[in-house]
Amino acid sequence: MHISEGVLTPAILAGGAILAAGGVGIGLRQMKQDQIPTVGMLSAAFFVASLIHVPIGPASAHLVLNGLLGLLLGWMAFPAILVGTALQAILFQFGGLTTLGVNTLTMALPAVLCHYLFGRGVRAGRDRRVFMSCAFLTGFLAVLITGLLVGLCLYLVGEAFLPAAQALIAAHIPVMFIEGGLTAACALFLSRVRPELLEGIHGSS
Repeated sequence: MHISEGVLTPAILAGGAILAAGGVGIGLRQMKQDQIPTVGMLSAAFFVASLIHVPIGPASAHLVLNGLLGLLLGWMAFPAILVGTALQAILFQFGGLTTLGVNTLTMALPAVLCHYLFGRGVRAGRDRRVFMSCAFLTGFLAVLITGLLVGLCLYLVGEAFLPAAQALIAAHIPVMFIEGGLTAACALFLSRVRPELLEGIHGSS
């Protein structure tokens, strides 16, 4: 869910950059050397998933996978999403370098929030219905909150962007369900083949 350059005000860009830098700093401090390959792999998955996108005014609709990254990485989703977003901006002009902080924040902050809201339910894994529900909600709500944050950023620029913000959120409703199902499927698969990933390379929750 990338916001294009030339849309946001300097104040919003600066605020997003500062908050994103703080999140990246926390993520890097928590990252251990043996976790770097996993973070890099998930950053690459995020990068690829976001390549297919549909422009919607000053933003775009596409798969995000930030719920899955948040579930597995916690705060380390910030540097993972930053790298993926930066490469998309440099290589494919998705978003832009001036909006890098805001785009990182709007996708990584929901990932961290969903990690704390639903990560424990997924890692407990005792009740399959609770497991699948928490995994689904992680993917679904991560995209929903991202859409709301992007819409808020556009609305703060001016009420003229309100229709674009509403269209962006509406266009992502199908994506929310797809991401919820995809996150649940990935969590179920990992619980069978790599349960240690769900137990947490990030253990703060």
